[in-house]
Amino acid sequence: MAKTKRKDFIEHGTVALNRRARFDFQIEEEVECGLQLTGSEVKALRMGRCSITEAYAAEKQGELYLYNVHIGDYPPAMEPHAPRRPRKLLVHRRERDKLLGRTKEQGYTLVPMALYFNEKGLAKMKLGLGRGKRKVDKRETEKQREWKRRKDQLLREKG
Repeated sequence: MAKTKRKDFIEHGTVALNRRARFDFQIEEEVECGLQLTGSEVKALRMGRCSITEAYAAEKQGELYLYNVHIGDYPPAMEPHAPRRPRKLLVHRRERDKLLGRTKEQGYTLVPMALYFNEKGLAKMKLGLGRGKRKVDKRETEKQREWKRRKDQLLREKG
């Protein structure tokens, strides 16, 4: 019997994006890592009830944890989860040590870029390792974006 796809559930694909991350930070490296979640959190993610706009990753007792991610409630759950609890990030030891070393020594920040389900149905987080942009850098990014938009518009008008 074939498995039916429901439109209100996300089988695989993007659940949440942090669009401001590239505007506020100069991202130099991206890392994919897993998340330690409860069953009701996974169900809520599959329904798309998640926000990572204010989230960040930091060290806690030698491990990487994700803070300030809001995963909404899943009403049918027997034991509901706390929406903003710290969630452990699952990364290889060498990768974790490298990321934590760069954040401590060189002033980098770990910024969540996207939360998605991979082909196997596992929840994954894409973390960006980057430095915060200054106001001047943000204005330059805005100018480049406006020029690209104007250039595309002119090319469409020319034919």
